[in-house]
Amino acid sequence: MKFGPLATRDAEGALLAHTLRLADGALKKGHRLTADDIARILKAGIAEVIAARLGPDDCHEDEAAHRIAKAASGGGLTLEPPFTGRVNFHADADGVLVVDKDAIDRTNRIDPAITLATLPAFARVTRGRMVATAKIIPFAAPRADVEAACDTVRGAVHLAPFRARPVALVATQLAHLKPATLDKTRRITESRLAVYGAQLAGETRVAHDTEAVAEAIAAQIADGAELVLVFGASAIVDRDDVIPSAIERAGGTITHFGMPVDPGNLLLVGEVGGVPVLGAPGCARSPKENGFDWVLDRLMADLPVTRQEITGLGVGGLLMEIGTRPQPREMPREVAQAADPRRRRVEGILLAAGQSRRAGGVNKLLARIGGEPLVRIAARAALASGLSRLTVVTGHMAPEVEAALEGLDVALAHNPDHAEGMAASIRTGIKALRPDADAAMILLADMPGVTAAVLDRLITAYRPDEGVTLVLATSGGKRGNPVLWDRGHFDALARLEGDTGARHLIGQHAAALREVEIGEAARLDLDTREALAAAGAEVGEAPSPSASPN
Repeated sequence: MKFGPLATRDAEGALLAHTLRLADGALKKGHRLTADDIARILKAGIAEVIAARLGPDDCHEDEAAHRIAKAASGGGLTLEPPFTGRVNFHADADGVLVVDKDAIDRTNRIDPAITLATLPAFARVTRGRMVATAKIIPFAAPRADVEAACDTVRGAVHLAPFRARPVALVATQLAHLKPATLDKTRRITESRLAVYGAQLAGETRVAHDTEAVAEAIAAQIADGAELVLVFGASAIVDRDDVIPSAIERAGGTITHFGMPVDPGNLLLVGEVGGVPVLGAPGCARSPKENGFDWVLDRLMADLPVTRQEITGLGVGGLLMEIGTRPQPREMPREVAQAADPRRRRVEGILLAAGQSRRAGGVNKLLARIGGEPLVRIAARAALASGLSRLTVVTGHMAPEVEAALEGLDVALAHNPDHAEGMAASIRTGIKALRPDADAAMILLADMPGVTAAVLDRLITAYRPDEGVTLVLATSGGKRGNPVLWDRGHFDALARLEGDTGARHLIGQHAAALREVEIGEAARLDLDTREALAAAGAEVGEAPSPSASPN
């Protein structure tokens, strides 16, 4: 390839190195100049251009990127059409990205013009997420080097899709462990499995005893479990502790105990009759990401988990101060539409589980404006919008809230942990979404100013093809509610804890955020009796102390 200044009259067939802006339109960088282009450039008084002329041994950037990307793809990926010497890879399904790092490194060292970048090996990815990109540094690469790159990188990147399967839970009990802790562990486990499209097939609670645990594991496998998760009432502290001993008593073997990931050090991996058995570390009782998730990802994608894999997780294994995984870059719009022509499904999650602690002993969601409960007003607005489905998360005074919604086409999801705060309700709502949901709008039930028209504006602003995966309503430039989240954020939402909702996640993804000004409605929530009265709401009497808190 020859690169440099060329007399305009001699530049036909060359590739422009820089965009030329002419009175009658621009000629873009990389454009192959035609006779008509030359005439236009000369008419503009430009006697010389900077351009590249390819030789017979050169491979054009688009052809080179396409050939290398096609060679690298080992399955489960969609390749975009080449543009400006780049081909992006996108996941065809939710799963785990598998990368041959050595092959990628060797490919990137063949020629400086040839580059291939990927997400980290074994990253959990969602359908449609960009996972790799092949880029040729303008404007061509030597054909022989392209051939060498194709041979080196063949099949180096592929997606291992998650496979739903029966998963069983065995939990041991000791006197100090409250039943409520076991109940919560089950719910969090169910939420984890929902990410993979799987459900909990069965749960057994037994004494913290080797024989009892061994019998429970064997029984669950006999009932068809293809993965068994064991949560001990006491942490596994030794290779000969109760849970590893139980696995061996059930006729199984221990693959490895301990892992260089924190939190998650005390993980046990074993198998019984070819069925994986995981002894969960204590941190797996929390929805926050930990080493347990890394191993679970691989097992649910049918990838091997050996001692070699586990002991190789140390670099990057310090998770205490690590934020959630980065979110996807999206396909260009025309590519996304070609790959998935159906209309995007944006579902609504209406949070109606709170205890209304600031409302003086009454449930504010049952307060009436114009004779209609606040929760019903919010639900009707959502149903009148472009949302494809509405799930109402209930908790405190669930029967009364459900009665207020009678006759409306809503799905109900009860949050038994509603006293913990908003995060538990968001987790419940995310778990209730249909598998094909593209995005979720999280709505508060005490915001009567949020109309169907407002919700439709937020839905319209959702443009994942342009990198907008998070849409937020504002009032006078100040952030408020509702908030729309692309499915790429669902995993992080399913791991929230506390009573602050998802504010910190919004801050972490500012580049993907689009704000929509909707006026006072974005920040007008009726938290107190005074606010309810100012809005013209009729508030009933506080329930008697004997009334059920559920």
